[in-house]
Amino acid sequence: MPADLPADTRTIRLATAPKGLPEPENFALVTQPLTAPGPGQVLVRNQYFLVFPGLRTLIGGEVEGVPLPAVHAGDDLFGPAVGVVVAVGAGTPFRPGDSVTHLLGWREHALLDAERCSPTGEVLPDPVAHLSSGSAAYGALTRIAEVRPGDTVFVTGAAGAVGSLAGPVAALLGAGRVIGGTRSTAKAERLLKEVGYDAVVVPGAGPGTLTEQLREAAPEGIDVVVDNVGGEQLTAAVMAARRGARFALVGAVAGQLSPDRGGGSAPALVDSYRVVTHGMTLRGYSGTDHPEVPEEWAERFGAWLRSGEISFPHVRVPGIERAPEALQELFEGRHFGTVVVELPAH
Repeated sequence: MPADLPADTRTIRLATAPKGLPEPENFALVTQPLTAPGPGQVLVRNQYFLVFPGLRTLIGGEVEGVPLPAVHAGDDLFGPAVGVVVAVGAGTPFRPGDSVTHLLGWREHALLDAERCSPTGEVLPDPVAHLSSGSAAYGALTRIAEVRPGDTVFVTGAAGAVGSLAGPVAALLGAGRVIGGTRSTAKAERLLKEVGYDAVVVPGAGPGTLTEQLREAAPEGIDVVVDNVGGEQLTAAVMAARRGARFALVGAVAGQLSPDRGGGSAPALVDSYRVVTHGMTLRGYSGTDHPEVPEEWAERFGAWLRSGEISFPHVRVPGIERAPEALQELFEGRHFGTVVVELPAH
């Protein structure tokens, strides 16, 4: 083990099973010895890790169909992270100083098999951009909804990690008008001024029902919906969509983040008669069904970032101690874009 590495490292652990949505007191920051990597392993000092709503489902234990294991009381949390290799075992392709991505976030150091790491490379100008959820937005728009030139696109949960990129990506792919949905008037202003949405609807904040707001924003109807929320926004989108509309269902946080559910269900009222008579399609997007998308997305994202055609809306929360609070703030809708925890360099 290199002499400049600390003897101990810290990890966020689920201390107690929550009743409803997890709260900071359900987590513990634990200190444990830093272990040297064995053959085929690497030790990574994490720089950033993602705070994502899917942890609610993993902690709730309703993981049927989810390609990640449940998190039980006593388990360490995990999730996408970016870090620097600081030590290697024999027979690994990495060297100290290499920048990598992996799935053992929520800790200061990650000891894992080298095959579970991927080099960041030079495709993105900032390593933290590897934690964007834009791959889901891009995949939904290119593989499921197949946005066409001139389409009117509606994105639910537009101020979230996926939605804050889905709108700009839709425009870059040729959409003629992009409309967002959010529950915050302050976020609506940011979506218009900073992200480039053409219009934003806010349930309960404007005149008329949400469906009426959508019909005013898109009088000729909606062609494509990227749905990250479900619930009333999906209900309204079906009513405002035009014939042949294509719905890409990416998330369902209206149900996933309900304190009355376990994180693995999200019932929504959909007028199936209208879906049939208007020839609409509703299809879920799963990244595991499209393994080629992340690399394709990274190349286009990197080019768009360098050209200034797109930005990466995100919040950097400093220090691992703030991570449980950042998760609660995410559940409460207090952040804009992607939320990451930034760890100090020492």
